[in-house]
Amino acid sequence: MEPRRSVLLLALAVAAALSVAVAYDPLDPNGNITIKWDIMSWTPDGYVAVVTINNFQTYRQITAPGWTVGWTWAKREVIWSMVGAQATEQGDCSRFKANIPHCCKRTPAVVDLLPGVPYNQQIANCCRGGVVSAYGQDPATAVAAFQVSVGQAGTTNRTVKVPKNFTLLGPGPGYTCGPGKVVPSTVFLTPDRRRKTQALMTWNVTCTYSQHLASKYPSCCVSFSSFYNDTIVPCAKCACGCEHKTCVQGDSKRLAVTGKHAHTAAAVRGQHRDKEAPLLQCTTHMCPVRVHWHVKLNYKEYWRAKIAITNFNYHMNYTQWTLVAQHPNLDNITEVFSFGYKPVVSYGSINDTAMFYGLKYFNDHLMQAGPYGNVQSEVLMRKDASTFTFRQGWAFPRKVYFNGDECQMPPPDAYPYLPNSAPPTAAASLGGAAAAAVVVLLGMIVA
Repeated sequence: MEPRRSVLLLALAVAAALSVAVAYDPLDPNGNITIKWDIMSWTPDGYVAVVTINNFQTYRQITAPGWTVGWTWAKREVIWSMVGAQATEQGDCSRFKANIPHCCKRTPAVVDLLPGVPYNQQIANCCRGGVVSAYGQDPATAVAAFQVSVGQAGTTNRTVKVPKNFTLLGPGPGYTCGPGKVVPSTVFLTPDRRRKTQALMTWNVTCTYSQHLASKYPSCCVSFSSFYNDTIVPCAKCACGCEHKTCVQGDSKRLAVTGKHAHTAAAVRGQHRDKEAPLLQCTTHMCPVRVHWHVKLNYKEYWRAKIAITNFNYHMNYTQWTLVAQHPNLDNITEVFSFGYKPVVSYGSINDTAMFYGLKYFNDHLMQAGPYGNVQSEVLMRKDASTFTFRQGWAFPRKVYFNGDECQMPPPDAYPYLPNSAPPTAAASLGGAAAAAVVVLLGMIVA
């Protein structure tokens, strides 16, 4: 019995380790979403709290249709009223004869209000339709907040019970939330910054993201090409899964109708919480998004890569998208021509990862599939003579993330190779004609 017990304990330890590992992002090891409850005042039967959702993830944002926060009350609490958000269901409030609470459910689900609601329903950092930016992209909009008045909850720090079983959809599954933990009360500065006040009680909830929990398959893929080889390496077949997916051909009548009503559909999605199934353009990879990395030019002291992002989903307009790439030469970026750029330094001085994002009012919206369903930029990098080479796929990224999810890469043995007959000094002279040919070919392929 003893050996069997040891094996069982080992299996449990491995399972526990794996359950933690799936929520760990090596490029953003400290990234999480923290939900903070600050009790600001007591009421005759409960309290008024400000709930703040802080996105501390470097490059993963919460996109439309936005976040949904849920929990289970520890006792028989009810929500009397809310400002800046609303519960999706009122629940059974039949036991109340006079004032009817906003929500009587023991497991409420709360969503953000849409932009443009009356001012008396707003508080700071609310009412953006649940969209929250990544902290590394825009810290000012990486926060959301709402105010909630809770009844039947207790009126002192000893009688108030922290809710349980917190959940976060952002907007789909993928986040796992820990228990609420009472922490030192938050301290606030008055507008004149001459006086400090503090919350009566504060607790925090930490939520971490796992791509494996969010989806069985990746949501993006990567393809490669180069000026020194006329081979275009496409995304792998069924890179994002081909099971139970709806797609339409480029000449389909359904496609024409979809394109005509794309903006109407987006407006309707804003009014409904259910996430609409993607309607994809038919490709061999069946991914909503493809990222193409093209090694474009070689100079004496610099080299240039072109990045193109294509949207194949007719039901999605990616707003404030982010693209993260890991490559050893990204520590020496000289210029990025039409994207925003920030380095991602995850470990000490290691600076081999870059975050790219759209410039506001120019290409921060990656439109639905179709003629405007792509954005592109070029990156100029200075060479390090001790490490630079075009051999063995060195010029291509090690990892690529789109909107925080890791993309499916081509197999290493498929990377464009440097012809053995071409000496290193001749590589630059190949740039013009080969690059032009690759651009023409890229326009002809869909996968």
